[in-house]
Amino acid sequence: MTAGNPPAKQSTIYDVAAAAGVSHQTVTRFLRGFAGIRPETQARVERAIADLGYRPNLTARSLKSGRSHRIGALTHELSQVGPSRIAEGAAAAAREAGYVLDLVSLDMRNPHAVDESLALLTQQDLAGILALGSTDEMSQAFASTTFRLPTFIDVESDDAPDQHRNRLSTVGVPALVDHLVGLGHHRIAMIAGPDNWSASRNRTRAFHAALAQHDLEAEAVVQGDWSARSGYAAITEGPGIAAATAVVAANDQTALGAMLALKESGRRVPEDVSVVGIDDIPEARYYDPPLTTVHNPFELQGRAALHRLLALIDPDHAIELDVPLPELIVRRSSGPASA
Repeated sequence: MTAGNPPAKQSTIYDVAAAAGVSHQTVTRFLRGFAGIRPETQARVERAIADLGYRPNLTARSLKSGRSHRIGALTHELSQVGPSRIAEGAAAAAREAGYVLDLVSLDMRNPHAVDESLALLTQQDLAGILALGSTDEMSQAFASTTFRLPTFIDVESDDAPDQHRNRLSTVGVPALVDHLVGLGHHRIAMIAGPDNWSASRNRTRAFHAALAQHDLEAEAVVQGDWSARSGYAAITEGPGIAAATAVVAANDQTALGAMLALKESGRRVPEDVSVVGIDDIPEARYYDPPLTTVHNPFELQGRAALHRLLALIDPDHAIELDVPLPELIVRRSSGPASA
């Protein structure tokens, strides 16, 4: 903008409506996350919003409605793929519904982290709190906290025998094991995640249960920490894993480290050892070789959690997202068992 020129006029919902060829009421319903808008209409509104650079005036809306349009989100371990992508999905869903998500990443080494973060967040006028937990420490902190605003706590619980089991346990991990057994593998090892994560414990239990369905036992289970470094160490130092013809890594980063260690030891993937992961991170298809894995819809999990919170804030907001089942993605890192 050159000196002396007035700033460009901010677009309004009426501008968006005109560009999309719809009524301003339709734009309003779209911004509130209304599920009954036809897909082609949604696409036109989304394109108009992007072309015009439209941003909702949350301050004006809050003053008019008497309701805040800010949400506080508590999370941690954003260096890990799952928590970061869940938070991204929640933030995107909040924007689309006309809210701002204030994200606070907790340091769980601080026993007062939740209380201090809530005190910081509640200095603002918030509509609600989204609590995203992954570890035992997070679950315990949330359970002992008194939330004085509408709050949705999204934590993965431990699978219980013959009761609630998450869909990665019932669909995703069994699909991986079935795939490997179908390729002739009977000596299958696992590099597990950290034992203070319920997701790690669930993946390990599901691995054992899926093997039992084929009357097999694990060749070895080596503890990891979700990192490529721990996958590398499991191959070079892990007891009992050398005899395995296939390795199930608890996540894709762990698989990356395992494949490098195998290559350096002179073993080929998949000709000598098949390696599979879990999560289907964007980089998985570019591993060498591309990684067989299970697609885990993290972003949609975050969106679903955000909409459950919005239903607590506003009972008229009744959007229930259909989160798809985990899906086996077969690539070149898995092959027939070596003789």
